[in-house]
Amino acid sequence: MTALSVQNVSYAYGPKAALDDVSFEVGAGRFCALLGPNGAGKSTLFALLTRLLVTRRGRIAVAGHDIATAPRAALSKIGVIFQQSTLDLDMSVARNMSYFAALHGISGRAVQTRIDAALDRLDMRERAGEKVRSLNGGHRRRMEIARALVHEPEVLLLDEATVGLDTAARLAITGHVHDLAEAGLTVFWATHLVDEIRPADDVVVLHRGRVLARETAGSLAGEGSLTDAFMAMTAAEAPPSVGGVP
Repeated sequence: MTALSVQNVSYAYGPKAALDDVSFEVGAGRFCALLGPNGAGKSTLFALLTRLLVTRRGRIAVAGHDIATAPRAALSKIGVIFQQSTLDLDMSVARNMSYFAALHGISGRAVQTRIDAALDRLDMRERAGEKVRSLNGGHRRRMEIARALVHEPEVLLLDEATVGLDTAARLAITGHVHDLAEAGLTVFWATHLVDEIRPADDVVVLHRGRVLARETAGSLAGEGSLTDAFMAMTAAEAPPSVGGVP
């Protein structure tokens, strides 16, 4: 079953093309990494997936719902974590969660049940009463992921979710999100960091707005490393040097 489908999607900012005929699919319950250097078009694609931007070129479907013709149904199936935090630092973890639940129309006894379940999945229940401002960067990210699970989405989108975190926090976040995928949640993880990707993960390599590869990380790496394969692909797509200057 396909959880996320992107077919022939293009987008331009005036004369500058950000995405050029991008196509791929993510199977249900899979961890798929959108791997690309800075400026590859990852954030533009995420803006289209969440309908912050709209294009008439191509088709995007989430859990079978076309985001152009049935946006409410499609967006209800998505949980999203952007690069920039959207937490209220002066509210508690639980208050942030309950406010988000209300925005999704969740009320009554279901609210606390869902909040507790989401916090448990990220090992954050004991932090529920703390103000977000008191949390370190890694715990804030874990709380954002828990919040994105409150409405029980089928697809979790994370755009450079570990930016600004130290190595230990990055490893913890990637571990938690892989656990969510193993439990059946579809994960679409945008990154430029190869070490966040496991050999069994699906990978879509995006560079200069175009898809260069769609396969598992292990297949892409072959007998070498994923880092080497990624660097070779993106170097081959780099613009030629001018006057001997790269």
